[in-house]
Amino acid sequence: MFDPALIDLPILRRRAYNLRWATVPADVIPLTAADPDMPCAPEIAEAIARFARERYFSYGPPEGMPEFRESMAAYFQTRRQIPASPGWIFPVDSAAFGIYITCKAFLSAGDEAIVFDPVDFLFRYGIEAAEARAVPFAIPPGEAPVDFGRLEQLIGKRTRMICLCNPLNPTGKVFTRQELQQVAELAVKYDLIILSDEIWSDIVYSPNAYISMASLGKEVRDRTITVTGFSKSYGLAGLRIGAVMASCREHYNLLFNTSLHKSTVHGANLLSQVAATAALTECGDWLHDFLQHLQRMRDLCVNSLNRIEGVRCLAPAGCYVAFPDITGTGLSPGEMQELLFNEARVAVVPGLPEWFGDGANGHIRLSFATSAEILTQAMERITNTIQRL
Repeated sequence: MFDPALIDLPILRRRAYNLRWATVPADVIPLTAADPDMPCAPEIAEAIARFARERYFSYGPPEGMPEFRESMAAYFQTRRQIPASPGWIFPVDSAAFGIYITCKAFLSAGDEAIVFDPVDFLFRYGIEAAEARAVPFAIPPGEAPVDFGRLEQLIGKRTRMICLCNPLNPTGKVFTRQELQQVAELAVKYDLIILSDEIWSDIVYSPNAYISMASLGKEVRDRTITVTGFSKSYGLAGLRIGAVMASCREHYNLLFNTSLHKSTVHGANLLSQVAATAALTECGDWLHDFLQHLQRMRDLCVNSLNRIEGVRCLAPAGCYVAFPDITGTGLSPGEMQELLFNEARVAVVPGLPEWFGDGANGHIRLSFATSAEILTQAMERITNTIQRL
């Protein structure tokens, strides 16, 4: 199913944007945006084709197609152990927009929200769009202990929200039940909303297990807003489809009104909902095989990086990005990015504050969601270039 022959580079060079194949010279391998090189599951394409053949593209319900909401609720119930209601879930045009509207709904000017550091810039973007302030909380790499005493010290009179990214992009950390319980206890103690970004939750490597924040009990569930999407698990980034779930009517109404779906200013298109429904209901075997492939690519990538003098890389427990520490090379993240692009002809993402926060300093990020053939070539180029320093 993930044979290298299935990767169509001519199509990727025409269609894969966001720092990827369509935006770099033909001799550059992009290990940049977390978007797989493999085509999506055939069942997804067939579902879209069936819908399109009927030739009606009418307005859909602003709260989302019933089959999408029902399949999303079933997913949360069976795979995340959350007693989800279809009536409290609605589609959005990306998980990124789900994060944005959650921040707009629950934060006001002058409020504060705690964000992990390092983490994807989209949290800070949503918080600042609400005229609130993002307060960084350092999360160490791998299995190093998290300082929850420090987290409590960061909670002040203006704190309204804790933003959880699990698994954590860019480090690939998967939070344990005990760690999540400590976050939950603080949220309950200080009456905080938890924004739980779970877009990476299907990409977790054995023997690690994923636990959803809203599965920890009613008290924490009633203050948790869960956001997820389909770009990472199913390669549907260009379809712009995600979902937001609340666990009480008050929160659902606030989120839905903030989304502007009722006014048709925003909304998730029908073809994207058809694709997402097919992913949830028909593509379990494809996802299983994809995860097995990714675990092999993770091991190939991490082992290759750790053989390079001056580079250290922990194997991520989740996500399909590696986040090596390059401080031993003597180069900054920006310098390393330029070196690899200009000499190795490999594009990577530098660990700069504007991408991931101050905690990313000394690192670069590489996506390994490609074939063994492409990844091996990229790793050989990177190795040869750094060894010449």
